[in-house]
Amino acid sequence: MLDLTYDTPTPKVIAGAQHDWELVIGLEVHAQVATKAKLFSGASTQFGAEPNSNVAFVDAGMPGMLPVINEGCISQAVKTGLGLNAQINLFSAFDRKNYFYPDLPQGYQISQLYHPIVGEGEVLVEMGDGKARLVRIERIHLEQDAGKSIHDMDPNMSFVDLNRTGVALMEIVSRPDIRGPEEAAAYVLKLRQILRYLGTCDGNMQNGNLRADVNVSICRPGQYEKYQATQDFSHLGTRCEIKNMNSMRFIQLAIDVEARRQIALLEDGKEVTQETRLYDPDKNETRSMRSKEEAHDYRYFPDPDLLPLEIEQDWVDSIKAALPELPDAKKARFIRDFGLADYDASVLTAELANAVYFEQVAAGRDGKLAANWVINELFGRLKKEDHSIEDSPVSAAQLGALVGLIKSGDISGKIAKDVFEICYTTGRDPAEIVATEGMKQVTDTGAIEAAVDEIIAANPAQVEKAKANPKLAGWFVGQVMKATGGKANPGVVNELVAAKLGL
Repeated sequence: MLDLTYDTPTPKVIAGAQHDWELVIGLEVHAQVATKAKLFSGASTQFGAEPNSNVAFVDAGMPGMLPVINEGCISQAVKTGLGLNAQINLFSAFDRKNYFYPDLPQGYQISQLYHPIVGEGEVLVEMGDGKARLVRIERIHLEQDAGKSIHDMDPNMSFVDLNRTGVALMEIVSRPDIRGPEEAAAYVLKLRQILRYLGTCDGNMQNGNLRADVNVSICRPGQYEKYQATQDFSHLGTRCEIKNMNSMRFIQLAIDVEARRQIALLEDGKEVTQETRLYDPDKNETRSMRSKEEAHDYRYFPDPDLLPLEIEQDWVDSIKAALPELPDAKKARFIRDFGLADYDASVLTAELANAVYFEQVAAGRDGKLAANWVINELFGRLKKEDHSIEDSPVSAAQLGALVGLIKSGDISGKIAKDVFEICYTTGRDPAEIVATEGMKQVTDTGAIEAAVDEIIAANPAQVEKAKANPKLAGWFVGQVMKATGGKANPGVVNELVAAKLGL
């Protein structure tokens, strides 16, 4: 387990002209299920296909077409629930959520209102300095995604692309446990990390595969505690929902600007209207999209084309048994087995591909040294060139070999950087580079001693200064390293210089 202190959320306090106000935030994260086919049809979920090319008859709302449940989507939802320590409901059912929208051909969305597939769970959100918060999950339900309306291709008409219609979404609904913009972004980031480790959503926010609706309300200090004691939401103030946020930065900006908008209304004697709003990053403002509907406005009723979903506990147990190692467990293991600092372990486990790469580099080697080279040298270079670990020109085996050469004393850390540069730009093997380029470290004490004697004999004045001030002995070390082309073992040089100078 991670050595974390469970911290009581410190509310974000925003000062108004008349009063102080506290933020209350809940999130509904829509995660596209990682499957090749849609929730109720065999149409492809491939992103970037030609418009309206991934559309089955049932997706297009053709008369007489019946939905058929994709078992893979159910499995992925169950796996997600298990990864979030949530209750898996062995009985669930699909409902029709009725509303008209041009990119919703059926005139309704198949969702789960009354009986979701996943119940209450939790997400552990690290906030730095060893502090963590538990954000409660209320439910996860499966639903169809809608299509996409395109308004910028013609000045007089809009176009509709139905490729996304019917793609499976998991709507992950949190409790109003989040108390500030930074905490909201950290929650979404942690949720994305878990989903990617599980393989149930690729978390690509740029493609819209993970997006969040953010519910924001404000209350006076002390009101949140009353809500906790009574579970009466009226203590939290009227909430507004900001739709389709697909950036951690925009989530934070939108929460802040929406909170200030609500404060201005209340302090001006007006009311906050429950509604759905959109965030405009160019103007840094939210604007009204539509009044917030309640469940009865959508005329929910059980979908008559789909039987209730009943799953067996043995099947759930088999999915649980096959769960991969999740981020918190992997981070704790890296700290324990490799002796890593908390920060380094966090960096290495942020993405699954990074963690896998590091483990291959560190296998049978010095874990701390491996982490240093992966984080500082490799990640630093990849970031500079805007590359991911998948694009790395240095394989894990090559970097592991380089770490091994440093640990064995065949090369120094300084020489290793030159070897890394050659390996990065040419793809050559580190051992071959060291051998053919004559970069192997000089460990012959006799040869190093001869170089030390020569430098000392040629610089008597510097010898006297060093004897008076031992810190100046470093000058001799530098001269010896220069004379040997940087190949002398630095440890041996330091020992010999100190001995010869009588320090």
